Order: sequence, then structure tokens, then C-alpha cells
Amino acid sequence: MEPKLLVGTSKGLVTFDNTRQRWTATAVHFPGLSISVAYVDHRTNTWWVGISHRHWGEKLYYSKSEGKSWDEVQTPGYANFFYRPGKPASLKKIWTLQHAGHDRPGGLWMGTEPGGLFYSDDYGKSFHLIESLWNHDSRMDSNQWFGAGKDYPFIHSIVLDPRDSNHVYVGVSCAGVFETRDGGGSWRAKNEGLIAAYLPNPKAEVGHDPHRLLLCPAQPDIIWQQNHCGIFRTTNGGELWEDVSGNEGFPKYGFALAIDDMDPQTAWVIPARSDEQRIPVDLKLTVCKTTDSGKNWVSVSLGLPDLTTFDLVLRHSFVKRKSTLAFGTNNGNLYLSDDGGNSWRVISHNLAMVNYLAFT
Repeated sequence: MEPKLLVGTSKGLVTFDNTRQRWTATAVHFPGLSISVAYVDHRTNTWWVGISHRHWGEKLYYSKSEGKSWDEVQTPGYANFFYRPGKPASLKKIWTLQHAGHDRPGGLWMGTEPGGLFYSDDYGKSFHLIESLWNHDSRMDSNQWFGAGKDYPFIHSIVLDPRDSNHVYVGVSCAGVFETRDGGGSWRAKNEGLIAAYLPNPKAEVGHDPHRLLLCPAQPDIIWQQNHCGIFRTTNGGELWEDVSGNEGFPKYGFALAIDDMDPQTAWVIPARSDEQRIPVDLKLTVCKTTDSGKNWVSVSLGLPDLTTFDLVLRHSFVKRKSTLAFGTNNGNLYLSDDGGNSWRVISHNLAMVNYLAFT
């Protein structure tokens, strides 16, 4: 069966079907509502959708029928938990979901704003806050977790080691990368080698701003991140990160990242200019690719418009499945490549802001 592409926009979830290499929109779910998460659990082909409702807050739904019907589950709360002393915590946004491994069929991780990690062992019927991370000294005692473009820190990336379901990494903006090897019982910061140029101490243990974190399934000790301060890569499971940004700072800043599942040296990024501006570098929509672990980067932008553009690609709006890559922009444009990113074609110019992409 050909895969579908789920496109979570600020005005609903749009599904695209692939028929004879022609991708067409076939359905719109939750029209008019802003999609914060679109996640496919490939263990069961269950679709999960998070919604940021203007009036009712965060909602969470799943479908076991590829969108033919949806069931709502109760979103987790922060009852009796405090963001800071005297400041009660509350759920602001669901940022990401990740299954907990094939040996935990009911396990599901959830990353949220304001920086809380939740876990469900009954497949979303109930969630509990991982207090060991919430109460980590770097967050509670020394206030090293903070918001950047947001008012609060948020967990946007959850990375599972395919060899060991107890081994999980999370990416926190702004705090950095944290690792557990005991299923969430304890956590260690894994930020050695990262740079936080905006801090008084750029090499601080905590306070970094990863924008996206991805692990190579074929070689799980190799992890990439698109960071506020560059593109970084580790070959030893986060013990030490290396700056692999391009020469003369291009590519460097951006949000989106894709990596190859089998080749740990290959990755793609979509550069942007500065946190203040958040526009394409030189106002040109560009995809950059490396096949040598970031030593060299080349533009692979054939088919993308050679026009002035203000398109920005957000952190969850760039995905890869086998040789197919797709990305969506804040201006509602959707592009796809069937040849590993060597050439691109437009799928739609008529979407709302693209927040999230997922292949089934």
C-alpha cells in the first residue's frame, strides 16, 4: 500500500494520497482547527492528532481507521505541580508523541510545553508526568530551563534507542538534550560540545536550544540536531557533540532537519536567517544536503522557486520516508522529492501554515 502524507496545518489536518507518483489531497480532518501534532505509530498504524483549540485548550485524538473515525482521549494535566514556586503549571501545548518500543505495546511518550514529559502505559487512556525530569536540579533549583521564542521551555523531540526501550533522549528548548537509561527514572544532561552563544557561558551544561533531534536507526549512537547555534552531530550517543555547520555559516541556523535511516553520514537541512528575522537566507528557499557527516554541504534545490520568498520551514514540517522527502512552509506551500532530495516539485500552494508532517 502506498504511504499517505499527513499535513498538520493551522486550519486542519490534510491527508495526501500517492497514486502513480501523483500526490493529491483526499481529505481534511478537524477543519478550521490548529494541528499541533500529527503522529503515526507504525506499530499499529494508529494516527494521533493534537489540536490547539482557541477556546478549549489542547485536545488529543487517535484513529485506528486512517481517519475514517476518531476517538478523543483525555489530555494530561499538571494538577498540583508548579512551574516555579508559587506558579502553578498548566498544559500550554502538546509538541510531540513517540511510541515507547515494541516491547512496550501500550507505551507512549508525550512532550509538552511548559517542559513536561508525560508517559502512558495504557496507550493514551491516561498519562502521568515524569517527575524525575520535571524535578531535575537544572530546572527546579537553578532555573536553567527557559523559554526562547515561547514563554516556557518545551519538549519537542523524543528519541528512542531501537536497541533498548529504556534508553531515551529528549530535546528541550531551552535547556538542551537529556538522556535516561532507566526508562525515565533518572536523567543526565548531554550537551558537551554544544554552544549557546546567547548565554554568559556559551558552554554551560544546561541552557542550550536544540530545534530538532534525530537518531540514525542503523547506527543509534549517531544523533543529529539542528540547533539555534548551528548543526551538531554526535557519534557516541551524546557524550560529545561536534559542530558540523557549513563553511562561513551556511547552512547553520534553521529549524528543520531530516536524516537518512541507513547512512549516518547523510542529512538535510533548510537554512533560515537569525532568530530575530526567521526568513530564508537571501530570501531563497534552499535545501542543503551532506553525505560526509557535515564536512561539506551542497544545495539540492532543483525545482524549488528561484524567487524572493519568505517561506519558513518549522521544526516538524520536514520528513523523510525511504527516498521520499517532503516539507511544508509557514505560507502553506508543500514540496516533495521522490529522489532523495535531488529535485523537488510543488504539491500544494493553497494550504494554511504547515505545523507538522508525517508519513504513514
